[in-house]
Amino acid sequence: MRHTDEEIERAAARFEQLAEELDPASAQVVTTDDLRDVAEAAKAVRDDEAKLREAVELARAHGRSWNHIAVALGVSRQAARQRFADKVGT
Repeated sequence: MRHTDEEIERAAARFEQLAEELDPASAQVVTTDDLRDVAEAAKAVRDDEAKLREAVELARAHGRSWNHIAVALGVSRQAARQRFADKVGT
């Protein structure tokens, strides 16, 4: 959407007015620590998933059966195979 010069000038004037009225002493700052925690946890999960996939791939390369891998994961053989077979090149 393109804006006219008049719209841009009005927005700039409004911004200047708001900036002049801003009192840093009374401004409320919203922290984003909780969102940073979510992002860090999500990254850790992705990293751990990659490590797990690599470990399963290595176990398969060493001749481990899906049954053995399933026991190590604490899931059924079928669940282990469904989750990893297409990712590790059975």
